Amino acid sequence: MAKSKSKWYVVWRGQRPGIYTSWPECQKQIHGFPDAKYKSFKTRAAAESAYKEGSSAHVGVGKSSSGGKGKQLTLPNATKAIIPSLSVDAACSGNPGLMEYRGVDTETGEVYFHEGPFEWATNNIGEFLALVDGLRMLAEKGSEIPIYSDSRTAMAWVRNAFAKTTLERNISNEIVFQKMEQATQWLKDNPKRANTILKWETDVWGEIPADFGRK
Repeated sequence: MAKSKSKWYVVWRGQRPGIYTSWPECQKQIHGFPDAKYKSFKTRAAAESAYKEGSSAHVGVGKSSSGGKGKQLTLPNATKAIIPSLSVDAACSGNPGLMEYRGVDTETGEVYFHEGPFEWATNNIGEFLALVDGLRMLAEKGSEIPIYSDSRTAMAWVRNAFAKTTLERNISNEIVFQKMEQATQWLKDNPKRANTILKWETDVWGEIPADFGRK
């Protein structure tokens, strides 16, 4: 017997209002759209009924849209980041130098993981490892929330499943290269992932919540 769908997503206000069958499809309609209105429902019938009734009956003051996914964090210039979500970042003392990285709850700043410091690594490597560790953690939890990163380089490395670093491998950073190899293999073994990686707009929103505050 085929497994029944667990959620349907209604978008009342977005790029293309309608009913969607997956979170990634819904997310495409709402990301970057001012005052987007959306929510998840357990059945198609409930979603269709809600769509006809309109967002005011389901999303508003004291109501969390999308079972938690619809809540949004208001940031400067009336832009919004999706909540709940994971934010990741890295810090490096020198480049290359002593590197560490972490992942935090975008809204609360609660630290979900923190790795390092590692010797003789780069910030790009840390950003890459942070993204992969975040993807792996969320996959293990069965969570579909998005991940924010402020590194286009790391996002490209994840997209290509290849860490294009020019850093020389040596005895001091052997563990870092082993972690990169493991991360690359995980990406290749898991090409279909539920979590969308989104760019954190630092110029508009300020530093990413996972930032180490060393600038």
